[in-house]
Amino acid sequence: MLERRLAVAFAGALASASLTAGLVAAENFPTRPVTIIVATSPGGGTDIISRIMAGQLSEQLGQPFIVEDIPGAGSLTGTVAAAKARPDGYTLQTGLNASMAVNPSLFANLPYDPVRDFTPVGMLAEFPFAVVVSNNFPAHSIKELIALAKARPGEINYASAGNGTGQHLSTELFKLMTGINIAHVPYRGAAPAYSDVMSGQVPVFFDNLASAMGQIKGGTVRALAVTGRQRSPLLPDVPTVAEAGVPGYEYYVWFGLWAPKNTPQSIVEKLHAEVEKALADPAVKERILADAGEPMDMPLADIDPFLKSEIAKWADVVKRSGIELQ
Repeated sequence: MLERRLAVAFAGALASASLTAGLVAAENFPTRPVTIIVATSPGGGTDIISRIMAGQLSEQLGQPFIVEDIPGAGSLTGTVAAAKARPDGYTLQTGLNASMAVNPSLFANLPYDPVRDFTPVGMLAEFPFAVVVSNNFPAHSIKELIALAKARPGEINYASAGNGTGQHLSTELFKLMTGINIAHVPYRGAAPAYSDVMSGQVPVFFDNLASAMGQIKGGTVRALAVTGRQRSPLLPDVPTVAEAGVPGYEYYVWFGLWAPKNTPQSIVEKLHAEVEKALADPAVKERILADAGEPMDMPLADIDPFLKSEIAKWADVVKRSGIELQ
């Protein structure tokens, strides 16, 4: 009995010491530079939002937050590197819906598991799309687009930046929710797609608002709707898809910050608090808005359930649409 009591007391002392050490580590964190891995090329949306947050977190915490771009294999290379990093808070990664929620359905043997291999730190921002059409396209609203597509099933083409991209997935979700049949024409990126969209050869395009804004403002295409939960401040007169005739429809690219699994919870919670503080800063909000996005603050406890729901949502869309990477 005495031995058992001593063992229990010893275990309790170890747990208390571990908790104390964790709290001390979080209190002092960070004591050296922190790396934020971006699994895509420099200059893209993931890189931009990462640099906005890295600069702000550097100011708040007094240590450099350094963005390291590790592109390759459709974001797999950098994401795997982040998953295998030492779980001490000094290596983080900016994950987005493509790498964290869609890839599990697109790759049969994905070399990482977004839930098993990562711990959420905080959501960062969301970027809606715009539904644009050529100027000579006869539909001038979402309802007219749906009616035209139903009257001419399979005859209307829509563009994407490639199989499995946000442009592809957002349109397939729209098709499933409206019951229309429009034909997919993939391109190697958004830029080459626009020439055919503008000419009317492939007249429909669901594109990231950030890249669509120039075309919309330049008058080379017309915007029928935006795909977010609310209207964009950049296009206040353009309705959302939901209010324009498809209740419940929404699509946006979201970005979040993740750490390798088993990163001390005390450090994760400290980082989360700093991310929330950063998102509340007016200068950060302004920079995100300037890039056609909006801050996406979310309680730490809600991020894992959100991620799991997103994985399930896109698994269903990929399966029902028959999407395959070629």
